[in-house]
Amino acid sequence: MLNKYLAVGTVQFGLDYGAVNNEGQVSLDDAREILDFARDSGMDTLDTAAVYGNSEERLGELNVSDWQIVSKLPKIPSDCTDVTDWVNTTVKTTLSRIRVPKLYGLLLHYPHQLFEKNGDELYGALSKLVSDGVIDKIGVSIYSPDELDSILERFTFNLVQAPFNPFDQRLVTSGWIKKLKEKNIELHVRSIFLQGILVTEPNQLPSQFTNWKPMLNRWHKWLDENKITPVEACLRHALGRSEVSRVIVGINNINQLKDILDNISDEFIDIPSEFQCSDLNIIEPSRWNKS
Repeated sequence: MLNKYLAVGTVQFGLDYGAVNNEGQVSLDDAREILDFARDSGMDTLDTAAVYGNSEERLGELNVSDWQIVSKLPKIPSDCTDVTDWVNTTVKTTLSRIRVPKLYGLLLHYPHQLFEKNGDELYGALSKLVSDGVIDKIGVSIYSPDELDSILERFTFNLVQAPFNPFDQRLVTSGWIKKLKEKNIELHVRSIFLQGILVTEPNQLPSQFTNWKPMLNRWHKWLDENKITPVEACLRHALGRSEVSRVIVGINNINQLKDILDNISDEFIDIPSEFQCSDLNIIEPSRWNKS
């Protein structure tokens, strides 16, 4: 079943998140409805993080013990004197919040800390959690595939989460999408709709995206000419890659989830090269408020 390759992103369960999210944080009842429908549809993976507001606590209230759960470590505090103890305590807190005995995956939200003074201790603590059976897979959450050059040269991980969408194809152009497959590293992709930018009509976007409206208008014109919905195009772009193990989709309400499942397809779609964008000010959401 194709639905199993989708993972529910839960940042909206804990925060008012997303550039075109007009609904705010998802209510507990709506989150329950989303997860029930997703489970019944064959989905089995949840993506969360300690920094996603009260997302982990919410999941604990929703009984998610039958899901594969991937969470992320926050940044190590500057005054931390025992990294191993901090990692163990943080993971124990996450497990307690979510009310599960173990995690499928644990990612570093700030992988650059591997190259700071306590980097080896950090990696050692993660590896010990795997050998102890607390975590199945450890890995990194990255903004750019370039980060993998130094990370995977020095450390061994088996899970990577990265952005991937029709405008942000750096995983392909860098060659890393194939290299991860060759290294047998599981790849989860996020931001496939670019926080909703790619599936929203340009004239409905906030003013901060005005400079990019010509490109977005061309994108929607191409979709119309090819009779493809934007949701379908983004899904096919990600699900059509055999190297991708899970496609993370953020859900604000049950209708969004139904729309995604109605448009799901793994028939590969060839996105014109004109949409491969190198402008980090649009393909990296963390820069949006600074651009």
